Amino acid sequence: MKIILQIFVALLLMLAIVGQVEAANYMYEKASVKGTGYMDYERIVSTQTGFNGVKLVEKGSGSGNVISDKWELEAERQMNGDSSTIGNGSCAFPNGITNIMDYINFTKEADFEYMPVSYHTGTYDQKWVEKLCVQNYKIGAVMTEMYSHAEHLAKSTEVKTRAYQSTNGQACCTGVLEATVNSNVIGVAHIGWISRDPEPSTLLKGRHAEYGRSVDDMTGVFAIEKFIQLWGNSTCGKTSVDWLPCV
Repeated sequence: MKIILQIFVALLLMLAIVGQVEAANYMYEKASVKGTGYMDYERIVSTQTGFNGVKLVEKGSGSGNVISDKWELEAERQMNGDSSTIGNGSCAFPNGITNIMDYINFTKEADFEYMPVSYHTGTYDQKWVEKLCVQNYKIGAVMTEMYSHAEHLAKSTEVKTRAYQSTNGQACCTGVLEATVNSNVIGVAHIGWISRDPEPSTLLKGRHAEYGRSVDDMTGVFAIEKFIQLWGNSTCGKTSVDWLPCV
């Protein structure tokens, strides 16, 4: 009976320890895909729950030749989004005491060509669709890159966004969202960004004031180059994306 009781107590302790384990706060993925057929993909990252932190959503699909599809995704979240330390101060922040932030780094190079394909599972006939949305709730910034009805799409995209939980060592910089887009598309393209006040305004009945917006919609054959820089203020240092890409 004593042995059974000891085993029961040990199981309770194990359950208590498991219950205290946090979700994975560091995420990394690197991949390369080539081939012919139908492809459908989705990537979703959210560093904090609700309307907080930084978020990335990428979705796409299409049939034909995947000449090249390479991407690298890195993200890290502060396990306590309220800027407090973990374990009553016994655990340091994953990215340092003076660099407390959530961040997402994403780069992608892709070259798609549309054509119908048939396999024993059926016939697939869909022009390429590619959608990317990155949000930074800390500074009220969002950027969108989207293509649809694409017969050919060759693109190179780099996005980096950071949301600082503390201004220690950051000269009061609250966050950053930067993106470089280079693409050649035969189809429909939509690229845009919005900057809004993170705090709701009583003058706007609880809505968020909008300070900036840019939207480009194109249908046809286009070569696109765009650099987007949205900072919490002008003291965030130097840009973190490649501002001088090959053309």
